[in-house]
Amino acid sequence: MSAKQLSLFEKYLTGWVFLAIIIGTTIGYFFPTISIELNRYSIAEVSIPIALCLFFMMFPIMVKIDFSRMKSALQSPKPVILTLVLNWVIKPFSMYLFAYLFLGVLFKDFIHGTELINGVEVELYRSYISGAILLGIAPCTAMVLMWGYLAKGNDALTLVMVAVNSLVMLFLYAPLGSFLLSTNKMPIPWETIVLSVLVYVALPLLSGYFTRIKLIKQKGKDYFNKVFLNRLTPVSIIALLTTLVVLFTLKGEVLINQPIDIGLIAVPLIVQTLFIFALGYLGAKLLKLSYADAAPSAMIGASNHFEVAIATAIILFGLNSGAAVATVVGLFIEVPLMLFLVKFCLKTTHWFQKER
Repeated sequence: MSAKQLSLFEKYLTGWVFLAIIIGTTIGYFFPTISIELNRYSIAEVSIPIALCLFFMMFPIMVKIDFSRMKSALQSPKPVILTLVLNWVIKPFSMYLFAYLFLGVLFKDFIHGTELINGVEVELYRSYISGAILLGIAPCTAMVLMWGYLAKGNDALTLVMVAVNSLVMLFLYAPLGSFLLSTNKMPIPWETIVLSVLVYVALPLLSGYFTRIKLIKQKGKDYFNKVFLNRLTPVSIIALLTTLVVLFTLKGEVLINQPIDIGLIAVPLIVQTLFIFALGYLGAKLLKLSYADAAPSAMIGASNHFEVAIATAIILFGLNSGAAVATVVGLFIEVPLMLFLVKFCLKTTHWFQKER
């Protein structure tokens, strides 16, 4: 990574998220008419202000990806293969199973109410499961750079895996999402999820790619890494926090009246994160990877691309949906949980063979 220190926003991201939730919830509860005004500025049921915020959430992440490093994946394929198996063969289905087990079976009697999704009345617990599904099919391509660095992992390998997963996401996110959401009995047109991938993955990915090439060509890598990226990083987080304020403004009354739902949603997300991390870490040991390769391989599977998940939940089910709230819960628990896993990695470096 070019930056060797966490910025103020990144270091205290959990606190900023919590503050955004409080502000949004307070506004939504005491000024419920604001949601009506926000929904006025939309095209085809897509909020224009939120669409802009979501783009600025994604662009700073995508511009960091160096696709030229993908060639090096051929030199050490085992950690990349491990990551691909975790993210695209195991993780989407284990997330669905955990979410359904807890939210659809064990906690079902504690989750009350229904929502109108695409003209169909759906039980609220299914909407929460859908948010979990969207998190499960979105491997992290942003904060994992931080987790890998803090865990003293192989930064070059982390960048390679981020590039690989970003490209795979373009092709597998829509079919996996459509299949699992349909299994969850959620009304979802195929065209809508394809549109969400194009708008919230492909567009910022292409914009970031060409911006990166142009800036490096004109001003060099030092300017890009040390100046441009440092200035751009807060943009993504500010856009994220703005989106959260608006999201919780619309869900303020629900959160205050049903605060237990947040805790219930968090349970399967935490179990999923620990499960995938354990598989990745154990798999890395069985493959005899070095610690520097094992840590980021497990981290990228355990963490989620919550920006894409939030964006997709909003465009598929609406800003006011339970699915959107579930994706935000994923963001809220991820930061402290991943920091815990970073510390766990640092205490278990002796489990792996030393690099020669």
